[in-house]
Amino acid sequence: MTAPALIVHQVGPGVTVQDLGRPGHLAYGLSQGGALDRLALYEGAALLGQSPDCAALEMIGMGGEFEATQPLRIALTGAPMQASLDGSPLIWNASHQLPAGSRVRIGGVTSGSVGYLHLGGGIETPPLLGARATQLNAGLGALLTPGVRLPVGPDKGGPIGLGLDVADRVSGGVLRILPSVQTALFDAETRERLEQSQFTRDPRSNRMALRLIPDGQGFALDGGLSVVSEVIVPGDIQITGDGVPVILMAECQTMGGYPRIATVLPADLPRAAQLPVGATLRLQFITPEEGVAALKAEQTALADLPRKVRPLIRDPRDIPDLLSYHLSDGAITGREEETDR
Repeated sequence: MTAPALIVHQVGPGVTVQDLGRPGHLAYGLSQGGALDRLALYEGAALLGQSPDCAALEMIGMGGEFEATQPLRIALTGAPMQASLDGSPLIWNASHQLPAGSRVRIGGVTSGSVGYLHLGGGIETPPLLGARATQLNAGLGALLTPGVRLPVGPDKGGPIGLGLDVADRVSGGVLRILPSVQTALFDAETRERLEQSQFTRDPRSNRMALRLIPDGQGFALDGGLSVVSEVIVPGDIQITGDGVPVILMAECQTMGGYPRIATVLPADLPRAAQLPVGATLRLQFITPEEGVAALKAEQTALADLPRKVRPLIRDPRDIPDLLSYHLSDGAITGREEETDR
């Protein structure tokens, strides 16, 4: 019996295989990489009852058309996208069965920026440096093209038809930021103006960096271009020579010389990654103590995800308080006309 696979028939311009990336290579000039919206990987894993280490398809803006060679379980997370299975619409943030020979079609995003297609067993392309994540600037992996056949790992199986209620992170909002070692290079008035400004997404953003267009003047720093290059990580906010803030994302470089005004809390990077065109972001400084508390809260929330999945359609036999439900809403006696006379 041949191994299961997912055949790519059509695909958008920004679809890649992604996982949690490659930690531990920073000293060699390779950032961790991996999914832009790491929370989406945990959500997909919760829906399919598997490890968040399983690789999935990351779809920036547009998905594609994919065929299952054997029955597969799938889950859809991240930015909601138009999705259907052999013409029937699919619910987002949910798991579904993909019969052999069937095709799932995923169109453009309806909100947010990046959607994810997960497979039961995960995508099993050959690992490179310990991960399957595509990292284009390092020559690891490649954009998907029509005709590619993606191997799928063994699926231990489990229920499908499960949904997950997720908090909104696809329509902008507030990013919590922490002071960094170069924040003090910017005067108090500039730091205060950073918090008061409203930002939109620059179309030139990509997996390396999210450029933020402020609603007012920029944040240029006198002498800022003389800063010595040093290690940078995802979440750092660099101020470019023209005063534009740039949030470093999953596939960022490892060294940089632009001054950094702050660092986005890791828990808020999925919200940055999902900022759609037209939506706005604000930045808000928090204290290191608040940052530690937020980190612990994120870890707890990730651990709780598997317990938050729910059946899309509840079986009455699994509802202990069934009799308390008003099941006959709208029922009539058939004698209403007599009563009205």
